[in-house]
Amino acid sequence: MSDFFNGIADLFVNVLFAPFDALKALELESWFAANIMSWIFMFIGIVAFVYWMLQLKKFNDNNEEDKSISSHSFL
Repeated sequence: MSDFFNGIADLFVNVLFAPFDALKALELESWFAANIMSWIFMFIGIVAFVYWMLQLKKFNDNNEEDKSISSHSFL
Protein backbone atom coordinates (compact mmCIF):
# COMPACT_ATOMS: atom_id res chain seq x y z
CA MET A 1 0.00 0.00 0.00
CA SER A 2 2.86 2.38 0.70
CA ASP A 3 4.11 1.81 -2.86
CA PHE A 4 0.81 3.20 -4.11
CA PHE A 5 1.20 6.41 -2.13
CA ASN A 6 4.88 6.67 -3.05
CA GLY A 7 3.84 6.34 -6.69
CA ILE A 8 1.36 9.19 -6.31
CA ALA A 9 4.03 11.31 -4.61
CA ASP A 10 6.50 10.51 -7.39
CA LEU A 11 3.92 11.43 -10.05
CA PHE A 12 3.29 14.82 -8.50
CA VAL A 13 6.87 15.69 -7.60
CA ASN A 14 8.61 14.50 -10.76
CA VAL A 15 5.95 14.90 -13.45
CA LEU A 16 3.13 17.29 -12.61
CA PHE A 17 5.25 19.88 -10.80
CA ALA A 18 8.02 19.86 -13.44
CA PRO A 19 6.71 23.03 -15.18
CA PHE A 20 6.83 24.87 -11.87
CA ASP A 21 10.43 23.76 -11.33
CA ALA A 22 11.26 25.08 -14.80
CA LEU A 23 9.64 28.42 -13.96
CA LYS A 24 11.58 28.54 -10.71
CA ALA A 25 14.83 28.08 -12.62
CA LEU A 26 13.79 30.60 -15.29
CA GLU A 27 13.02 33.25 -12.68
CA LEU A 28 16.70 33.55 -11.87
CA GLU A 29 17.37 34.56 -15.49
CA SER A 30 14.34 36.67 -16.37
CA TRP A 31 11.54 37.76 -14.06
CA PHE A 32 9.32 38.82 -17.00
CA ALA A 33 9.66 35.47 -18.76
CA ALA A 34 8.92 33.55 -15.56
CA ASN A 35 5.69 35.51 -15.11
CA ILE A 36 4.53 35.22 -18.73
CA MET A 37 1.25 33.52 -17.75
CA SER A 38 0.43 36.38 -15.40
CA TRP A 39 1.11 38.86 -18.20
CA ILE A 40 -1.10 36.88 -20.58
CA PHE A 41 -3.97 36.76 -18.07
CA MET A 42 -3.66 40.48 -17.35
CA PHE A 43 -3.75 41.22 -21.10
CA ILE A 44 -6.86 39.04 -21.53
CA GLY A 45 -8.51 40.83 -18.60
CA ILE A 46 -7.73 44.26 -20.04
CA VAL A 47 -9.06 43.29 -23.47
CA ALA A 48 -12.25 41.89 -21.91
CA PHE A 49 -12.72 45.05 -19.82
CA VAL A 50 -12.30 47.34 -22.84
CA TYR A 51 -14.70 45.19 -24.89
CA TRP A 52 -17.30 45.27 -22.11
CA MET A 53 -17.03 49.05 -21.71
CA LEU A 54 -17.41 49.55 -25.46
CA GLN A 55 -20.52 47.33 -25.46
CA LEU A 56 -22.00 49.31 -22.55
CA LYS A 57 -21.29 52.58 -24.37
CA LYS A 58 -22.94 51.26 -27.54
CA PHE A 59 -26.13 50.30 -25.68
CA ASN A 60 -26.12 53.56 -23.75
CA ASP A 61 -25.80 55.58 -26.98
CA ASN A 62 -28.76 53.70 -28.50
CA ASN A 63 -30.93 54.53 -25.46
CA GLU A 64 -32.01 50.91 -25.22
CA GLU A 65 -32.09 50.88 -21.43
CA ASP A 66 -35.28 51.80 -19.60
CA LYS A 67 -34.13 54.61 -17.31
CA SER A 68 -37.54 55.53 -15.94
CA ILE A 69 -37.50 56.14 -12.21
CA SER A 70 -39.63 53.72 -10.30
CA SER A 71 -39.88 52.96 -6.64
CA HIS A 72 -41.89 50.89 -4.28
CA SER A 73 -45.53 51.80 -3.78
CA PHE A 74 -45.01 52.52 -0.09
CA LEU A 75 -42.54 55.30 -0.86
